Amino acid sequence: MSTTILGIESSCDDTSAAVISDGFLRSNVISSQNVHAAYGGVVPELASRAHQQNIVPTVSEALRQAGVKVSDLDAVAFTRGPGLLGSLLVGTSFAKSLAIAARIPTIDVNHLHAHILSHFIRTEEGQEVPEFPFICLLVSGGNSQIVMVRSPYDMEIAGRTIDDAAGEAFDKCAKVMGLPYPGGPHIDRLATEGNPKAFRFSRPHIPGLDYSFSGLKTSFLYTLRDNLKTDPGFIESHKADLAASLQATIIRILLDKLEQAADRFNVKSIAIGGGVSANSGVRMAIADLCRRRGMKAWIPPRAFTTDNAAMVAMAGHFKYVKKDFCDLSLPPFARIEI
Repeated sequence: MSTTILGIESSCDDTSAAVISDGFLRSNVISSQNVHAAYGGVVPELASRAHQQNIVPTVSEALRQAGVKVSDLDAVAFTRGPGLLGSLLVGTSFAKSLAIAARIPTIDVNHLHAHILSHFIRTEEGQEVPEFPFICLLVSGGNSQIVMVRSPYDMEIAGRTIDDAAGEAFDKCAKVMGLPYPGGPHIDRLATEGNPKAFRFSRPHIPGLDYSFSGLKTSFLYTLRDNLKTDPGFIESHKADLAASLQATIIRILLDKLEQAADRFNVKSIAIGGGVSANSGVRMAIADLCRRRGMKAWIPPRAFTTDNAAMVAMAGHFKYVKKDFCDLSLPPFARIEI
């Protein structure tokens, strides 16, 4: 019997809705918010207001593209957290209201779980998906984690950032270089034109599998400060080399711990997920690492790296199989663990 899940994602500044039937994607609609570019970062109040404007037309379009009606749905899956609380409230409230009206269950989804399970979204017959267990490097603007994935229901955080995330390092360093928000894609583009060995930035010495990126940011800022004293045009004339050196350092930090995790857990494959997994340098580095070690690399399509409802619906599909539904009284949370 076919199972059709509507997924709703509203954790940050993208309103998204998707429909998945028996693990196959039927639609994935994303409404992005451009209002934040003028502020150099996401403004939470503006984000939640935009979600209120976008959620009804976004869900309607996802249902239309999938060729289903509300009455065809078996459950509504929604991102409960982590994320911006005001944004999460919009998606949570809409999902609960729709479920009540349609008399179907709701499924609360951990946003980080969803990024990991995005590798199981099928768009065609015969498509390969990861075998358990595997390691996932989860890298985004708010999180940098190494996760041991034993099943869709059994995930262990083996390492995490103790301060800033990799995505924050990209975006904040890009901002002081005068690049538009979000800065990560601009760093990625410039890095292809620069010399990754032009500048040396500090790398952390954190025990275990945990990450730290605050020292890298400080080192980057000191480099700019010291050079701008004698050359006011330093940033503009060295922009590509700065971007290439920054990206190479971040990738090295990520891979050093990832290799340690691969040794510890002795798995056969490594996956990446989250917004930073769209970075071309990160993608190539993971592929090279797995090739050297004789492992399988799982690199998601770029459409599933940023916040999207397809991954939420996929995570909801797994929970639906176990009849793991949520009570309507459950509130969203800004910070929750895997």
